Amino acid sequence: MKTKQKIDVITKDIKINEIIDKYPEITPILLGYGLHCVGCNFSHHDTIEIGAKVHGLTDEDVEMMIRDANALIEEIKKN
Repeated sequence: MKTKQKIDVITKDIKINEIIDKYPEITPILLGYGLHCVGCNFSHHDTIEIGAKVHGLTDEDVEMMIRDANALIEEIKKN
């Protein structure tokens, strides 16, 4: 049986579906940056970085998206 990874901080190496399963509230952030594969089959295989690159995001875009997503997670943890 495969155990789920504990996710406290988002990194570019986390699979898209894993972070959305844990924190569905970040979906609008990912979509807002143009990461439209949040619901596709590739989200089970692609990391945030790979998905972002496929959708034409730059390294800077990826860093900003991850920063914004982690800020939201911190707010969620406070509540």
